[in-house]
Amino acid sequence: MYQHVQPSNTNHIYADGHNVSSKATSNGTMCANGSFGTEGPEATETDSSGTGRMRKPLERNGSTQNDTVHLERRLGLFSGVALIVGTMIGSGIFVSPSGLLVRTGSVGVSFIIWLACGLLSLLGALAYAELGTMNTSSGAEWAYFMDAYGPAPAFLFSWVSTLVLKPSQMAIICLSFAQYAVEAFVTECDPPGGVVKMVALVAIVMILFVNCYSVNLGMAVQNVFTAAKLVAVIIVICGGTWKLFEGNTQHLSNAFNGPMPNIGAIATAFYTGLWAYDGWNNLNYVTEEIKNPSKNLPRSIIIGIPLVTLCYALINISYLAAMSAQEMIESEAVAVTFGNRILGALAWLMPLSVTVSTFGSANGTLFAAGRLCFAASREGHLLDILSYVHVRRLTPAPGLIFHSLIASAMVLHGTIDSLIDFFSFTAWIFYGGAMLALIVMRYTKPNHPRPYKVPIIIPVLVLVISVYLVAAPIFETPRIEYLYALLFIFAGLIFYVPFVKLGMTPRFMNKVTLFFQLLLEVVPTSSMAMFE
Repeated sequence: MYQHVQPSNTNHIYADGHNVSSKATSNGTMCANGSFGTEGPEATETDSSGTGRMRKPLERNGSTQNDTVHLERRLGLFSGVALIVGTMIGSGIFVSPSGLLVRTGSVGVSFIIWLACGLLSLLGALAYAELGTMNTSSGAEWAYFMDAYGPAPAFLFSWVSTLVLKPSQMAIICLSFAQYAVEAFVTECDPPGGVVKMVALVAIVMILFVNCYSVNLGMAVQNVFTAAKLVAVIIVICGGTWKLFEGNTQHLSNAFNGPMPNIGAIATAFYTGLWAYDGWNNLNYVTEEIKNPSKNLPRSIIIGIPLVTLCYALINISYLAAMSAQEMIESEAVAVTFGNRILGALAWLMPLSVTVSTFGSANGTLFAAGRLCFAASREGHLLDILSYVHVRRLTPAPGLIFHSLIASAMVLHGTIDSLIDFFSFTAWIFYGGAMLALIVMRYTKPNHPRPYKVPIIIPVLVLVISVYLVAAPIFETPRIEYLYALLFIFAGLIFYVPFVKLGMTPRFMNKVTLFFQLLLEVVPTSSMAMFE
């Protein structure tokens, strides 16, 4: 717990004996990592595990250059919207349209699913806005599971997300980026698989460097690339509008011809569409870095997600104004085919625009993923080193590097389609869990401050849809992969019991932590010193 000492200049020690110079604050509160902070009414909050311990948020008002080592609140409303829009509009709209048509067999049904996916994402994000303003800790579902269920379910989420969900999401986006980037230079044949994977790895390294170097640089890249991808969207929409004015509506007529898909096919079609919308909850992973989160978090969601839904609807209409549904299905790069037919000599703008879009989406994905790793490790659910931040740049470098390494491994072994299916099935288990957490806390914490509150019907509806999305494919078309996913989730208990619940730590871990601490120039945040 807190340790009060007389103000003095003190040297504090790294994990294995290295000194770090520090000072005490005016009220005498000392942090064990050599960092100090101001006590006050906003300086502490109850630990989300419900144990009654107190945790100090990383950010406090009026922090100074010599204040404690922590992540700073640097994201305003524009950056919040850019993170949501820039992460959601990535590879999905350029990879998913054909997959959605294949699984539905109908232009009209696929268009309805596109709109339904946008509505579902908005409803889910609004529920997350209530959760995010109740608990302003970073980590999204991990923090909410800690509040509602306790440490074991939260650990299982961090286990699956850190090792599978977030890295696979980044791997998918970077593979799409590489496919479009290489295709711009290879016109006579399909892009070589080895070259595509190498380009994807280079993209991961570049994004990792940007986010490790500076939070401001990472958000600047995000803002610029979001603006660039919106320009690309406008180009597609303008091209489609021009074709419609020419009378090319034949592919939009009789949109509901063909047999209706069955229940399982609709669920898997939702997986494909929801992949294009994924990223709607990414802002919740960085809540500790948002300025005035109780206002900017819901505002960013309310602005960002309807904007993305509108863009997706107009993009799909534009595609169908230029090509038939069958041509979309046969095209490996729908946006490139569209550009070749509409833009003429400027067709090269389309693959360039797609690479810009996917690069920005991958940047936002890693930005958010590193904060989940950081938050869970800070609570002792992952390796301690993953919760450390760079001593000068104040970026969670170890968590970012860890995610990038796993994503690189997935790039080398996975394909886009298989990764999308696994990601969507597993992700919606936890999205449903977050909706249930909101409902549970309406009864277990009825008096907890809620700066933003949604009607209870919204989390109930999203929970029901989540159960359907998880259960329907299992009953309709059972696949061994679904069983593997469930087994992997619960396999986390093998590590939770000894290393988290019982607190067992191998002796060599102190040396490993010290080695990476010195190699990466990282230190624990002040919150690590708040616990005994």
